[in-house]
Amino acid sequence: MLERLQKILSARGIASRRKAEEYILQGLVLVNGKPAILGQKADPAVDRIEVKGEVMEARKEMLYYVMHKPRGIVTSNIEKSPGKKHAGGNAAGSPTVRELLPLNLQGKVFPVGRLDKDSTGLLLLTNDGVLAYRLTHPKFDHEKEYEVETEEEITNGQLQKMREGLMILGEKTKPATVERTGKRNFRIALTEGKNRQIRRMCEKVGCTVKNLQRIRIMTLRDPLLKEGKIRLLTSQEKAQLLASVGL
Repeated sequence: MLERLQKILSARGIASRRKAEEYILQGLVLVNGKPAILGQKADPAVDRIEVKGEVMEARKEMLYYVMHKPRGIVTSNIEKSPGKKHAGGNAAGSPTVRELLPLNLQGKVFPVGRLDKDSTGLLLLTNDGVLAYRLTHPKFDHEKEYEVETEEEITNGQLQKMREGLMILGEKTKPATVERTGKRNFRIALTEGKNRQIRRMCEKVGCTVKNLQRIRIMTLRDPLLKEGKIRLLTSQEKAQLLASVGL
């Protein structure tokens, strides 16, 4: 089936579609031995699609870090700006994820997805646009898991409603994996990330979130990583994470 080269390269995990366009314009993509042109289509089952060494070297320079985001920190790569609000309606002047990064990483890696200001837990930071797309676009159904503590005791019926899906923000949430861990505690694994989704789901069934922490992003876990700390992914973690999203 004929598809645009940008889509083929993106699906193969070589580059985002925008970056693929740059590679094509630079003459770094070949189709059946000839330089590709922007807008060209090919059939990956029939045509030989190649990228020159510079492209693959660029993939090797991708950076992958994990942070334990503390409460009160805005998930943003923008420095705080007095008098303005960050995306998501957070108060002006709130500290951001960017400020927790070492100076040598500020502006070089970006948070994948979002944890709201009052939530804590694992946050992936990378300059790999293809991985970010795979982890955040709902069509890929990639799991993130959370530990939740509620103000009130939560019933089995309330948990079941969250498993089955609820109407929030005008849409029904996808079915979720939910496991009780205490009278006021449960774990939930989502394959989507609507704005403040878990908090809204709890409100919908009549309870209030007290604490919310992300504990897993696909294969990535680190229960020992302390709040506010960031570290480089190990080679094994990187390989497992990329493989889990088909890269």
